[in-house]
Amino acid sequence: MYVNAWPFEGVPGSIVPERQRAIGRVAFSAAGLNGRTRPMRIEESGSMRIRLPKGEGRGLDGVLVNTAGGIACGDRFSVEIEAQAGASVTVTTPAAEKVYRSDGPVAELSVGLVLGAGARLDWLPQETILFDRARLARRLDASMPGDASLTLFEAVVFGREARSEHITHGLFEDRWRIRRGQRLVYADTLRLDGPIADLLQKPSVGKGARALATMIHVAPDAEARLEPVRAHLPSGNGCDAAASAWNGLLAVRFCAETIGALRAAALPFLLAFRGEPLPRVWLS
Repeated sequence: MYVNAWPFEGVPGSIVPERQRAIGRVAFSAAGLNGRTRPMRIEESGSMRIRLPKGEGRGLDGVLVNTAGGIACGDRFSVEIEAQAGASVTVTTPAAEKVYRSDGPVAELSVGLVLGAGARLDWLPQETILFDRARLARRLDASMPGDASLTLFEAVVFGREARSEHITHGLFEDRWRIRRGQRLVYADTLRLDGPIADLLQKPSVGKGARALATMIHVAPDAEARLEPVRAHLPSGNGCDAAASAWNGLLAVRFCAETIGALRAAALPFLLAFRGEPLPRVWLS
C-alpha cells in the first residue's frame, strides 16, 4: 500500500510506502531473596525480549534484545524495569542499537526504572548509532528511595564511522527525569534537530565530537565520589570527560571524536567505578 504521506528526499508530495512498524514492550522485575536476586515477573510483547544469562555473584544481569534488528521510522518500544527491595540488577543490550533513516515519522523509545528500598540498578545499554536522516525520541524516567543506588550510562554515535557518514539532517531527542523520594532531582533534555553534524561542530554543543555519553550515579555516597572520579577521568586520545556532583548525584560527560575513542575511555572507567566486571556482552 502506498500513500502520499511525507516528503522524501526533500521532494514535496513524494509517494512513500506505508510500512508495518515494529512495536515492542518488556516489563521485568526482580527481588532480593535470601541474599540473592531472583526474577519475579517477565512480560514480553512484539519484538522486545529480555534474556537472563547465568552470571557470577549475587546480582542478576538482564540483556534486552530487539528482534526487529534495529529501530526504523515510526517504531515504538517501551522497557519497564523494577528492582524491588534488596535486589541488584544490571540491564544491558547485546550490541549497538542502530537507528535507520526515516522518511518522516519519529521512532520512540521509553524506559521506566523503579527501585525499591536498598536496591541497586545499573542501566548500561551499549551505544545507539544514528544513521543519516534518523529520527528518534527517547525518554527515561526513574523513581527511587533515598537508600537505593542507580547508575545510568548511555552513549550515542552520530553517523556510521566505517562509512565516514555525517548526519546532514535528523532528529535526536533524549529526555531524562529522575525522582528520589518523590522529589525531582535530575532533569535533562537534549534535542538536536536539523543538520546535526553542523550543530555538533559548535563549541557549545559538541566541538566536533561524533560520539557522546552520559553517566549519572544517584546514591547515598554519590557526591563523596566526585574527587576520586575526577582523578580517573580520561584525558586526550580523542576523548574528553568531565564530572560534577550535586543534589545527591554524580554526573560524568564524555565527548569523543569516534566511538572507538569513547569506548577506550569509558570501559576502563566504568569497570573501575563499579568495582566489578562489566556485562559479558560488552566484551564480545
